[in-house]
Amino acid sequence: MNELPNNPDQPQANVPAPSLHKPDGVQGGAPSGAAAGGVPPGGMPPAGGVPPAGGGPVLPRMGEPGGPGLFDRLARPLPLAVIALAVLLALQTYSSHNRINALRQDMARSLQKGNAVNAETAALARDVADQSKELQIKVGVLESRQSEAQSQQVALEQLYKDLSQNRDEWALSEIEQVLSTASQQLQLAGNVQGALIALQNADRAVSRSDTPQFLTIRRAIAGDIEKLKALPAVDLAGVAVRLDHVIGQVDSLPMLSNEKPLLPVAPVRTGRKGEAAAAAAPATGPAQPLGVGQRMLDTWSLWSQEMWDDVRQLIRVRSVESPEALMLSPSESFFVRENLKLRLLNARLALLSRNEATFRDDLATAQAMLVKYFDTRARVTQSAQAALRQVQANNLTIEMPTLADSLNAVRNYKAK
Repeated sequence: MNELPNNPDQPQANVPAPSLHKPDGVQGGAPSGAAAGGVPPGGMPPAGGVPPAGGGPVLPRMGEPGGPGLFDRLARPLPLAVIALAVLLALQTYSSHNRINALRQDMARSLQKGNAVNAETAALARDVADQSKELQIKVGVLESRQSEAQSQQVALEQLYKDLSQNRDEWALSEIEQVLSTASQQLQLAGNVQGALIALQNADRAVSRSDTPQFLTIRRAIAGDIEKLKALPAVDLAGVAVRLDHVIGQVDSLPMLSNEKPLLPVAPVRTGRKGEAAAAAAPATGPAQPLGVGQRMLDTWSLWSQEMWDDVRQLIRVRSVESPEALMLSPSESFFVRENLKLRLLNARLALLSRNEATFRDDLATAQAMLVKYFDTRARVTQSAQAALRQVQANNLTIEMPTLADSLNAVRNYKAK
């Protein structure tokens, strides 16, 4: 026996569809059991299927013919509300799921964009850091240059102040230094031209100032210039050039030890006298034959003449004042040439330093070496000897004046 559930709103499984036709025994829309004392209208039968007392109508049970159907039960307000709520919940769930998916996609895209932006930001940050480092280095370099420029500016300002304080004093100090150097060069090396240039520059520097007290200095400088111009001119450059020319010719000068014997001259041999006489006679008639004695005499004279020529070539006699010059080895000849060069170089240095004694001593030694070891018959040796004689003719003993007047004038003015 099927019993009704406690909740009449929930449908039960395996419940047959309600029958739409009227059951038997029901007349006029009222069940037949109403008169027999069934379930009252609107009520439920009591437990155990016993109709209550009172004689009310009894509703058919689920599964029984004549009971209420599923459509009727669903048509009630509570199931409709539940169904509508379920549909709404389903729609809400679907919409929320879609929104969540859309939010996830948007979030993923936002995260990707954020990662890209972060990467770009990091790259820009690195670039900015590198640029900042470069800028710091450049700023350091600029600061160092600025400090150098400031120090140079301070030094220039101090120098300008010193110069502006006493220009005349600086000019006099410079003139004194120039005159002192020129005086030393004049006394040590005899540099007359250098001393003249120094005096002229000093006079030009003093003439730029309008101070009348500088006239005394200019007068002293003019006197020293006249003294230097009155000195006899010595062509030191020309003499040095001649010495250099002789030094360059030393390697090509022929030496006595290197002389080779001359090639013998082919002797002029006379033919037989008979043959010569026959050739000289006019061709007027037939030649007469020579006799045996004449032929033997001509042959003997020819042989004796040839023998005498050979003997003359075997022995040569020559007069030499220094026999050791002929016995020099190649290495000794090399050292003789080098010693001659050194003598000429020492003479050149003595010429430039105005050392008369050393100059003449070295030239005399060079002349003696040329006569002793070199062939004086050669034209090259003779030209070298002539050049050395011309160099020896120059007079270097010239007393050089001093620039004491100009220096004393400058120093006296500075002392005042």
